[in-house]
Amino acid sequence: MVMEFFRGGADKELEQIEQTIQQMLVDCRHTFDAAINALLGGTDPELVKKDIKKTDRRVNKAQREVRRELIVHTSVRGASADIPMVLVSMSIVKDAERIGDYAKNIFDLASAGVDLSSSGLRDGLLAHRDRISRLIAETARIFGERDAEAAHEILQTEDEHLSEYDDLVLAQIQSTAPASEAVPLALLYRYFKRITAHSMNVLTSLVMPLDRLDYYDEDKADRW
Repeated sequence: MVMEFFRGGADKELEQIEQTIQQMLVDCRHTFDAAINALLGGTDPELVKKDIKKTDRRVNKAQREVRRELIVHTSVRGASADIPMVLVSMSIVKDAERIGDYAKNIFDLASAGVDLSSSGLRDGLLAHRDRISRLIAETARIFGERDAEAAHEILQTEDEHLSEYDDLVLAQIQSTAPASEAVPLALLYRYFKRITAHSMNVLTSLVMPLDRLDYYDEDKADRW
C-alpha cells in the first residue's frame, strides 16, 4: 500500500516526516483529552486554555514543517522523489491537523459556557470520550508501527460509529429539549464523528491505494 515503501530502506527525511505526523496525533489526543474534560469533567476551561492553545500552535507548526519538507524533498530529488509518498503525506498531515481543530472546537463549547458534567447523558458521553481518546492514541501507534493488520481491524469496527453519530445528531435536531442543550449536543456528536473520520483517514494510508485516501470523509452512500 502507499506507506509500504518505508519497509525497504526509505529516505531518512521521509521517515522524519512520518515521525512528525505521529507526534501531531499524540498532541491532538492531548488536546482532545483536555478539551473534553473541560466539557464533561467539570474542569475550569481557563485552567487548560493556555495549554490547549500552545499544543494547537505546535500541531499547526508541525503541519507547516511537513509541507515544507515535502516540497524540499520533491525539489531536491526531482524525478527520483517518491511522489506517491509525498501526495499521501500531504493528505494525512491535513487529517492529523483537523483532528486537533475539532478537539479545539470541543473546547470552544466549554469556553462558551457549556457544561455537560451533570447531564443525564453524561455516562454515554464519557464512553464516547474514552473510545475516541483510545482511537487517536491507537491511530498514532499503528501509524508509527505501520501495522496494516491493526489498521484494517480498526477501520472495520469504527465505520459503524460514523453512522451512529449521524443518528445522534439527527436525534438532537428532532429533540424537544431546549436549544441550550440540543445544540451543544448536536455539535459535540458532529465533532466526535469528524475526529473519528479523520483518524480513519490516517489509517487508510496503511491499507488502501493512493486514490482511496480520505475515503471516510465521504458518507457511505457516496463512496464510489
